[in-house]
Amino acid sequence: MSGELEATGIRCHFWLPNKRRHCANAPLPSSLYCGNHNPSSAPSRVPCPIDPSHTVLQDSLELHIKRCPFKKQADALEAQPYYIKSINSGSDEPLVSSAEKRGLLRKLNTSEFWGLIHKIKSVHSSAVQDLRDSYLVPESCEKWLKGQSDKSLPYQEKHVVQQASILGNMESFGILQNQTNEAAAKTVDSKPEVGIDDLAVVEFGAGRGYLTQMLADCYGVRKVFLVERRSYKLKADRSLRQNESLALERLRIDIEDLNLCGVDSLKGIPYLATGKHLCGPATDLTINCCIRDRKEGEIKIKGIAIATCCHHLCQWKHYKNKRFLSDIGINKEEFHAMTWFSSWAVDGDHSSDNPSIQDGIKPPEISKKNEVGFDQGGIENIIRSIPATERAAFGFMCKEIIDTGRLHWLKENGFDAQLVSYVPPSISPENHLLVAKNQS
Repeated sequence: MSGELEATGIRCHFWLPNKRRHCANAPLPSSLYCGNHNPSSAPSRVPCPIDPSHTVLQDSLELHIKRCPFKKQADALEAQPYYIKSINSGSDEPLVSSAEKRGLLRKLNTSEFWGLIHKIKSVHSSAVQDLRDSYLVPESCEKWLKGQSDKSLPYQEKHVVQQASILGNMESFGILQNQTNEAAAKTVDSKPEVGIDDLAVVEFGAGRGYLTQMLADCYGVRKVFLVERRSYKLKADRSLRQNESLALERLRIDIEDLNLCGVDSLKGIPYLATGKHLCGPATDLTINCCIRDRKEGEIKIKGIAIATCCHHLCQWKHYKNKRFLSDIGINKEEFHAMTWFSSWAVDGDHSSDNPSIQDGIKPPEISKKNEVGFDQGGIENIIRSIPATERAAFGFMCKEIIDTGRLHWLKENGFDAQLVSYVPPSISPENHLLVAKNQS
């Protein structure tokens, strides 16, 4: 039926953002929409309290809750010993939407807007000191880079380059050891502190799990945990489970609710925490999860490697180092503005490694001529007047300030840590990597 609708073009006009297509159902007579998405019935539809990703008619809500297919999943999750609602969420601050962040900027006059721009530039020049480029391709990952990995797995070169550099930085920083070096270490009198066979890997925001797949193929890890709240097709799990020497456990849970001390199979095992592109507050939730569990002493974290991204989604509620922001003079409203500005970093053309974009340490030269004459046009005209490359450079500045606060938080909590750009912007403008080694 859906094929016939697609062929004739007669289908519901409602756009499904998660699936990136229009609804495939047939529209009602004399309407552009099907019965589920008819605008006339929209006011009577409400989000399901069990899983807000779908809606239900208000009149059917009570009945739906009893029959909701997600209820059994929710009940099963809440019964798990590692589930504690909002354990990693931080303060009780309300969440602030992107529209609300933009609204805060629209309330500023021209002088206030430029004052905020210059304040953030000044803060960046004084606070961000440790960021450097570290594009690494470890020898262990060469077979992936040459396309010699499992042919049944999806292969995209830019993702493989990112994964390889994450692992290369982990190896270079001393929290991951390739099998050749480990075997050599065992031949001398000094025993390696923790061998790869003794380590578990917990991948946060694992998605399909291909970072873990590369870890297993190239470094021989034996025990892995994949933490992901969503369900994915084409996961690496099938390939990973074919490896008889590897134990795999997938935890379908929001990082906000994860208590690692409740994972029985992880107790007493040192582990590495990894994550590729942990969106917005997921980085803060992960750091909180790992540091809190380390303090409780039941499990031992050896190192962290997190590729951050989507800083525009960051929330004051979750951000781990509010004291750092306070010390550099950034308040809650300015933090929200800074997260909104951070989206400029990914708006530009990153097809080449333009130094003005790549080197976020140098403040962008936003022209003085743009600072006057826009009182009548408002903030939107000011923003449009700033060249794209300058906006991108300023967006990188905001991202670097946010990640520098996270870096300092790790250092203050007993980690030797560094913040690097692990791939060029031409590969991905979301190119920050936090790498940390537990010193206790």
